[in-house]
This record gives sequence, C-alpha cells and structure tokens, in this order.
Amino acid sequence: MSTPAPPTLTVADYPLSINRPELLRTPTGKPVTALTMDAVVSGELTAEDLRIAPETLELQAQLADASGRTQLAANFRRAAEMTAIPDAEVLSMYNALRPRASTAAQLTAMADRLEQTHGAPVSAALVREAAEVYGRRRLLADDDPEDAATAATSPDAVTPAVAADETAADETTGSPA
Repeated sequence: MSTPAPPTLTVADYPLSINRPELLRTPTGKPVTALTMDAVVSGELTAEDLRIAPETLELQAQLADASGRTQLAANFRRAAEMTAIPDAEVLSMYNALRPRASTAAQLTAMADRLEQTHGAPVSAALVREAAEVYGRRRLLADDDPEDAATAATSPDAVTPAVAADETAADETTGSPA
C-alpha cells in the first residue's frame, strides 16, 4: 500500500492549525485536534504527542517556499531532519558548531554521521559549509586565534551565500548595507 502524496500548499493554507488541521498529526499519529487540556488531564497524551512531527515541519517548509521565503523553508527542512536525532546529540552538535570548538575533521565526521546514521543530508550540507567557512576565517579548533582577526577582514571573510542574503535583505528592507 502506498502513502498518498503530500498536498501542495499555498499561502492561503497558513496557518495550518486553522486552515488545514486535517494535515497535522503528532509524532504518534494523533490528529492535532486531539491535543486538548482534557486529554492531558486524563493522561491520554504523552510527552511524545507534544513534540512536532517532521511531516508538520515539511508542511511549514512548503508554506515558506510558497511565500518566497526559501531560507526559512531550508531551516524547517533541517529541523524536520533533526527530529530523528536524540536531544543529547543535537545539544552536542550545537556546542561543536561554536567557533573554535571543533577541528575540520570533527565537523566532517559530524556531517558524515548526520548523513549516514540519521539520513539528514540537508543538515550535513550545513555542517560541511560551516567547516569550509570556519576554515577560511580561521575559526577551527586547531587555528591560531590571532589569525582570526586577519581572516575576518580579508576580502572573502563573507561567503557569497551570506553576501547574497545580506543584499536581498537590504533590497527588501531598504536598509543601507
């Protein structure tokens, strides 16, 4: 038996909880309409019922795409992937991604683990990009902190993706660069 294709959403579907509640389910499969105070008091709901399902995050990503917010959509997709990763590992990854907290090899290993163990290619790509940027800016654990000041003022201190995002934000908000 095949799973039906997810619906194509438009901005008119936002917010999903009001306009498309039939699409929303808990990670245990309960409909979002089952999330009531009475269900909490009676013990019908567990902590797992109160977590967000990856399918819900993907639906939110579709809404973001439909409204032209591609970066927000990418964030929702990474979040959807990360729902399968244990909380302790997510916290460890967060700490490892801080500047000078990890070597290039450690970040590469993290990206490989995300992809191979957790099936999270979008998140793995972000970690690989962070490793590349940290390398250029001399922000890896084995880099000399004094070199970071020089790297931060070099012509390629801002990645093309960051520069494009900043330009788009300036055009949208009318803010000076």
